[in-house]
This record gives sequence, C-alpha cells and structure tokens, in this order.
Amino acid sequence: MLFLVVLIALPLCTAQVDTSIKPLQIVAGENFWGNLVSQIGGSHVHVFSVVSDPNADPHEYESNTDDARAFDNANYVILNGAGYDSWGDKLLSASTKPDRKVLNVADLLGEKEGDNPHFWYSPSYVNQVIAQMEKDLIALDPSNAAYYTDHYRTLQSSLSEYQNRISSIKQKFGGTKVAATEDIFVYIADPAGLDLVSPPAFMAAVAEGNDPPASSVVEFENQLKSGDVKVLVYNKQTVTPLTESIKKLAADQSIPVIGITETLQPPESSFQDWMNSELIALENALSAKAPG
Repeated sequence: MLFLVVLIALPLCTAQVDTSIKPLQIVAGENFWGNLVSQIGGSHVHVFSVVSDPNADPHEYESNTDDARAFDNANYVILNGAGYDSWGDKLLSASTKPDRKVLNVADLLGEKEGDNPHFWYSPSYVNQVIAQMEKDLIALDPSNAAYYTDHYRTLQSSLSEYQNRISSIKQKFGGTKVAATEDIFVYIADPAGLDLVSPPAFMAAVAEGNDPPASSVVEFENQLKSGDVKVLVYNKQTVTPLTESIKKLAADQSIPVIGITETLQPPESSFQDWMNSELIALENALSAKAPG
C-alpha cells in the first residue's frame, strides 16, 4: 500500500515586537526627570512632564484634570518625592492601575520629606536615577531591552560633559567662598568643592516660600559686605523682595550674580545642555568674567 505524505508549509512562529503597540505612557512630575527618561526611552515612550513652566515656582504647582487623566493612563510615573510634588502622591492614590510602575526618586535615594529635595542638581543622584529608569523601562518592556540599554549608555556619555565640568571647577576654584539664596545650589557647590557660606536657615526658608529668620538675613548681608564672597547664585523662579534686595546688595559690592532655574531652561533643551550652560556661567563668574 502506498502512502502519500503531504507537507503543508506553515509560517514559523517567531517572537516579534508588535509595532502596533503604543509607546509606553510615562508621566514625570517635572520636566528634568521627564527629559532624562525620554532620552533613554526614545521612540518607545511618550513622556508627559507636568511641571515645565520656567517662569513659575514648582513648589507652588497645583494639579488639574489633565494631570489626573495622564496619571490614569500612565504605565510609568516618576515623582521627585520628599514633599516636592506631593500633589502627585494624591493623584496616584486616586488612580487605580495595578500594573503601573512608580519611581519615587526620594525613596530610591533614601531621602525623606524635610530633606533638600532638589536631587536633580546632584550629579551622583542623577546617575543613580537614570540607572533605575533603565531598569524600570526594561521591566515594563523587555522586548526592547537592548534599545533601552543602548540609549542609557549614550545618555551616560552625554552627561559626562557637565559632570566633568564640575570636577574642573573643583580643581580651579575649590575652597572659594560663594553664596546662594536657596539650598538648590548645595548639590552643585558640594561636589564642586565650593565653600557655600550662606546661612542654611535663610536658604531653606526661601526655597520653601517662607520668611527666613531675621538673624539669618543680617548674617547673609554681612557676608556679602565682607568682601569674602566671590559669587552669588539665585533662583530665577523664586523672586521675592528679599531675594531682589540680596541681589542688589551683591551687585553693589561688585559680586558677580548668576541665576539658575529649577526646571529646564529653555524648556525644549536637554537636561545636560541646561546643566552645562549653568555651570559655564558659574565658571565665568568665578573667573570674574561674568557678563554685566
């Protein structure tokens, strides 16, 4: 008996990325974290940064219905934590999405409410955060792990320019006395080896929108009049009669004054270009070559 065997060609089953799947929906509390995660995620993510206005004080932000909707749809939420964006905690608690991943930067770094929350100004903290971002994106989207790792390494290399500039400032100007109206600058002054002499009580109060103790105001003014302070750094996004008075006093003493911001400036710039531009201004001021 003759048996006829018929072979039917069937398509091979291979693991392929479904290009019809939408990018990961990511919400970042602030655009500095949003910009960093977007550089790792590239075309595989869509990032919505809540706080991005360079002319507003992030500490005073109030969320709205658009923010709530974005949180509801997000696969991944990144918050600064430590009380800086507590509105985000409220939106998270009001939204139920069991498979959503959340990165609380303060928790990752072992910081808490009451600590200086301006973590993105610390180069070592930034390196820790982007490493966690890469891990989280891979966990959420393992099929594109190689893509995320490649972009993460590119980001690391790109960040090295501004971080190396901090080391250069330390070599040239380590020990130089500087002043700042807010504690946001602490995270740059420390690795740059600068002696930040401003009263901590003054800096912390201004950062939180409070009136600093009168004794700290007098101390700060005396420091600026002493001739020892070489540069004053102020936050462009926190303008009060007191900070304007401090700036004027510094200018009267021929102390170079430079401004920094809490959020990306300009908003469309990359995190590393933003940081680098501020450090160039600082370096010029320390060299007594600051414009104006």
